[in-house]
Amino acid sequence: MALFATCLTDTLYPDTAKAVVRLLTRLGCEVDFPLGQTCCGQMHYNTGYRAEAEPLATRYAEVFADYDHVVVPSGSCAGMMREIHPGLCGASAAVERTHELSEFLVDVLGVVDVGAYFPHRVTYHPTCHSLRMLGVGDRPLRLLRAVRGLDLVELPQAEQCCGFGGTFALKNAETSTAMLADKMRSVQATGAQVVTAGDNSCLMHIGGGLSRLRTGVRALHLAEILASTEEEPWAATP
Repeated sequence: MALFATCLTDTLYPDTAKAVVRLLTRLGCEVDFPLGQTCCGQMHYNTGYRAEAEPLATRYAEVFADYDHVVVPSGSCAGMMREIHPGLCGASAAVERTHELSEFLVDVLGVVDVGAYFPHRVTYHPTCHSLRMLGVGDRPLRLLRAVRGLDLVELPQAEQCCGFGGTFALKNAETSTAMLADKMRSVQATGAQVVTAGDNSCLMHIGGGLSRLRTGVRALHLAEILASTEEEPWAATP
């Protein structure tokens, strides 16, 4: 199987990609990281640059053509590839074998308890693309509930968008900031030490806001929680 790290994770959050590799290796998978991978083209497509997104979709299909499975630690990018790529470059084996991380763990590997240990109070934000485009449902929550030591608390108004939306946050800054404020209030209301999600883009937005307010709440990708063990603890301190 192969890991498609996504450009945001590769550039800003490499620890997430490393956590995916540790997690899947622990579960018996042989993980490859094709060096020819680039961007999925989502930011181009969503901003109206369809022509520029097409060669990126074609490249994805070519680079990942020979793998049995492709795992993506992003509902946003996985949704782009599964739902939009066929319209850009046609159907491909790579797209048909593409899975968001929680989908791969629960549906393909058939596991919920991945052997993780994370003794912290955590709340989960279901990102828009994972929720509405991919329909991952409660898979991430099932995985979190099986983590030893983890205290999972429900996020009020969980399905409400955090306000990021890629370039939406730039073009509609005031609206985005208002939506972020609502999301941060919900996170703080849980008393959680950590807010997690399956997309680093949303976590960057939420985590940045929480950090600026000095709330002490950390934003951490789902993969990093699931990869955590007693042997490799993650310190939830600001």
